[in-house]
Amino acid sequence: MIERTGLHNDIAEVLITEEELRDKVRELGKLLTKEYKGKDPIFVCVLKGSVHFFSDLVREFDDYCEIDFLSCSSYGDGTVNSGVVKIIKDLDKNIINRHVIIVEDIMDSGVTLNYLTNLLAARNPASLKIITLLDKPERRRCAIQPDYCGFIVEDKFVVGYGLDYAQLYRNLPYVGVVNTDLIK
Repeated sequence: MIERTGLHNDIAEVLITEEELRDKVRELGKLLTKEYKGKDPIFVCVLKGSVHFFSDLVREFDDYCEIDFLSCSSYGDGTVNSGVVKIIKDLDKNIINRHVIIVEDIMDSGVTLNYLTNLLAARNPASLKIITLLDKPERRRCAIQPDYCGFIVEDKFVVGYGLDYAQLYRNLPYVGVVNTDLIK
């Protein structure tokens, strides 16, 4: 549980500003448009944390595409990955012979994305790539890397722009670090 002192007052440090996020998403959208032009990819949003990044990214993709959603859990309300991935909502679309781009908010231990890529690769897509807004390579526990990355961040517990602590802070327009004195 967190002692509430005011949404923005709970943030010890802003790591990535709203403007920096907007610029990076635009840049990634242009890159993906170039690489997937004419391929009609399926963007897969890993709920809930990726929803802001996903929404902004697909709006920057300037060609035909489809979207789908997948929900899984490996953190619960804590700050550490439990190591157990539970699928809560699977894809609605068939991905056989489709170009699939998994859109994730953050890659840290790699446990969740390792599980998801194995699960989706078994469904025989034409290609399967990962784009993550944030990457914490020093926390990696699996031999997996994102294909596209917005920002590499230090090993700090970050919130905002979809990322949460105990379901709070997703609505912050920037990425910040929660004051650790507030986390109990």
